[in-house]
Amino acid sequence: MKLHTILILAAAIAASACGSGGKNGMPAQRHTEQTEQTAQGARSRTLRRPTVPIEESITVEKRRAWLAGHFWDDYPFEAETDPTLYDTLDMCRALAEYVSECVTPENADSLLGGLMRRAHCSRPMLDYFAMLADEVLHDPNSPLRNDEYYIPVLRVLVASPYYDEYDRIAPQYALDMALRNRPGEAANDFAYTLADGRSRRMHDIETDYLLILFNNPGCPACRQITDDVTASPLLNELGERGAFKVLAIYPDTDLDAWRDYLPQMPEGWINAYDGTQALTRERLYDLRAIPSIYLLDSGKHVLVKDGINVEQVEYAVMEHQANTR
Repeated sequence: MKLHTILILAAAIAASACGSGGKNGMPAQRHTEQTEQTAQGARSRTLRRPTVPIEESITVEKRRAWLAGHFWDDYPFEAETDPTLYDTLDMCRALAEYVSECVTPENADSLLGGLMRRAHCSRPMLDYFAMLADEVLHDPNSPLRNDEYYIPVLRVLVASPYYDEYDRIAPQYALDMALRNRPGEAANDFAYTLADGRSRRMHDIETDYLLILFNNPGCPACRQITDDVTASPLLNELGERGAFKVLAIYPDTDLDAWRDYLPQMPEGWINAYDGTQALTRERLYDLRAIPSIYLLDSGKHVLVKDGINVEQVEYAVMEHQANTR
């Protein structure tokens, strides 16, 4: 199990009380109700996790398949079940463990869409599991946030007969944003403005790998990513050959703050701002979290979407190089 990731997620969930209200992936009223119920007291029930049979010959794939088939055996997916009787923090941890242990890009639709369909036995249960999925897969502070995993969840929500037209607004918006700039697809093009006022387009940048870093001046997490990129032997080697470039784009409007911070940015990067505010106005990218990393190949197809660390970038580059040789 990815224990470190689970512990980080648990801390993030605890800090946000696992349901802080008003998230994009579920009806706002119901999300608020879940939050109020959570605040009323600790839950007495926790989910008993299954124990994988000990077999010397069991493969990673067989273990994952067995665990996926039995992970929720202890949870009563029945219309009369009151989901609020379960400890919400423990259920968030459980879903995080399920995602880390069982879900892959190949089975995400089956496992996560299937989980939501099992939770569809009542409106309260569907709302509850929608809240859990929002925290684990969509919250900006979650290290497991992943639009590709969240899409199957949202598709169940927008198709649910439990939800009326008003209820569907939030999950439909989240789904529309999640379907933009998906891995393997061409990234949305946009104009950027340099410090001297010249305007260029992202798709016109010629390089094998383009890292787009959406950032804010003075943001500590942005600084960390900047330091990690400049310290990466792999990315530096590619950069020296012109095969890797960075477009650091400031999407907001405080240009004085951006200009003041500009000397602290690497000189070899393309440091720019969104002079037309099209990124925000046209919602070309889902910028609910800053910093946000996108890695594109030479054809501007997405290799990493909304990444959270440089390790993801390095892995994607190595994988892409191996697959294109």
